[in-house]
Amino acid sequence: MRKAFLIAIAACCIGTSKVYGQIGEPRNDLAIGFNAGYTLNQVMFNPTIQQKFKGAPTFGFTARYTCEKYFKSLCSIQLEVNYTNLGWEELIETSDDTYKRDINYIQIPLLARMGWGYEQKGALFYVVAGPQVGFYLGDKGHKGGLFNDSTLNLRPGQVNQQYDMPVKNKFEYGITAGAGLEVNTKIGHFLLEGRYYYGLSDIFGNGKKDVFGRSANGTIVVKASYLFDIVRTRRTSNKK
Repeated sequence: MRKAFLIAIAACCIGTSKVYGQIGEPRNDLAIGFNAGYTLNQVMFNPTIQQKFKGAPTFGFTARYTCEKYFKSLCSIQLEVNYTNLGWEELIETSDDTYKRDINYIQIPLLARMGWGYEQKGALFYVVAGPQVGFYLGDKGHKGGLFNDSTLNLRPGQVNQQYDMPVKNKFEYGITAGAGLEVNTKIGHFLLEGRYYYGLSDIFGNGKKDVFGRSANGTIVVKASYLFDIVRTRRTSNKK
């Protein structure tokens, strides 16, 4: 898993170097702003635990540097610092018990971005992809129902250790990718985006003596962003 993460970072860096090395129209555009959205998360457990999608808000800071227009493609690098509430919510069908675990992170994705459309006024479609790291802030479990031996023993496979198990790995990493639509105006850039994060690290221990061989986050993210220009390349027309 770590090897896959390092490959993703290398691919992002190689892509960046190629962007700078290509012969295209140079750009020197820096935009910063804020983002907010909603996450739907599940933890990929092995052995499997039945879950619902756990929803929670996310918000943070975005910085984007656009360095080149190569043919019709706008090439950018984007950095975010986001607060995110992940974790999981179990789907318990054998009793009236309920369980949800909130796990809070600061997440930092570093994204390569390619866009096609209008740079100044109008719409632009884009895709993003790159590595992401996360730093654990804290967690809290929420139990409901009886939660006694009689209901716990009814769980499929009798996998119950997760309820009192502390988070072991305080640093997480993975790969994220998505697509979105940007509307450029005189007062800034308005973006709407969908993204998926695939965790390569595990929340709990995954050794031979541990309960779970896999316990990684998988997150669907929908977010809106507003960016305003700090540095902008001068252009005389609004060509695609």
